[in-house]
Amino acid sequence: MYIKRHIEAVLETAINEKGAICVTGARQVGKSTTLKTLFPKHKELSLDDSRLLRTALERPEEFFMLFEPPVFIDEIQYAPSLFPYIKIYIDKTSTKGAFILSGSQRYEMMSNVTESLAGRINLIDLYGLSLREINRDEFREEFIPTKEYLKKRNPKPLKYNEVWMHIWRGFFPEIVTSDIDWSRFYSGYIRTYIDRDVSRLSQIGDLLRFEKFMVAMAARTGQLLNIAEAAKDTGISRQTAEKWLSVLVSSNIIYILKPYYNNILKRLIKTPKIYFIDTGLACYLLGWDNAQVLQNGAMSGAMFETFVVGEIIKSWVNSNGVTPGMNFFFFRDKDGNEIDLLIKRNGILYPIEVKKQVSCDKGDITAFKQLDKIPYMQRGEGCVICMADDVFPITAIDTAVGVRYL
Repeated sequence: MYIKRHIEAVLETAINEKGAICVTGARQVGKSTTLKTLFPKHKELSLDDSRLLRTALERPEEFFMLFEPPVFIDEIQYAPSLFPYIKIYIDKTSTKGAFILSGSQRYEMMSNVTESLAGRINLIDLYGLSLREINRDEFREEFIPTKEYLKKRNPKPLKYNEVWMHIWRGFFPEIVTSDIDWSRFYSGYIRTYIDRDVSRLSQIGDLLRFEKFMVAMAARTGQLLNIAEAAKDTGISRQTAEKWLSVLVSSNIIYILKPYYNNILKRLIKTPKIYFIDTGLACYLLGWDNAQVLQNGAMSGAMFETFVVGEIIKSWVNSNGVTPGMNFFFFRDKDGNEIDLLIKRNGILYPIEVKKQVSCDKGDITAFKQLDKIPYMQRGEGCVICMADDVFPITAIDTAVGVRYL
């Protein structure tokens, strides 16, 4: 069963603007299904097919003679040798949308795209299903904690236990739309990811230890990154841990949230936070066999925060196709003042705190006042995202927002 993706409008516009579009995202987030559904006239070529890949690597100059555009090439990062020939075709024909490319290894692919196809391609990110998409909610604006946004939003009711079930089960389309066994899905996902992506992206000899490193990272989702501690827990060097983390980031398993930093405010923390992009995968790695165990566990707050940050990211990506790396930060200083998420827009900082409880008050937003100390920056409306059913005011400009309003 295909669930209509909110990013479809972005894709339909992008394909008519340049010679190629490239969609990146983790394995099984729905890249191929979405692109085949939207653009059925493009011939699909998957470089997971060893015969096609061999042709692309050994005879790239003949590849597009054998497979004339318009074409959709999946897992394009396996054959960087094709990029120069894509460039030649686009420059020669000036055809819009001749190539649809997709892949699950963002950074390796981006370097090749930047070198060969600069100015000729639209780059678009795709994540797993959002809560809006699962609920068939047509609202497509990016989340921002303003009264204007909240007035427009009219979400469907969402039960408390439903939230935890979504967080535990995860947001890959197959896990949402089928009755596939949860453990079997994620076990197979990890094996496929390690065998096809990790082994190709980096020369990692001890794959079992790499999986242990994934567990160590899942245990730290929603927290400050302590790479030395994770390396110690896994039994590897810090240098290896840093390399393996870059693999998880480049293959869209982990999202790095940078700290807000201002040279004038010397007491700000510079260490980033990490988030697993899919909460279901993190729950599987940590051995939580059902939603009740997650809900009652010591990491429930961190996992709820991971879910909320992920949903906000999806709302922005689905609005314009690009992960908002330069718009999203968190705030923490050496005195312990912390704000879970800052959205920077047009010189304004919008603070967001995440709490898994139902009720919120002024005590939950005491750190917001720290933003007033930042020179040349305006503090905008803020919110606490929580388990409340609705929206209610905390101060004149700050609001408690039920999670269903994301």
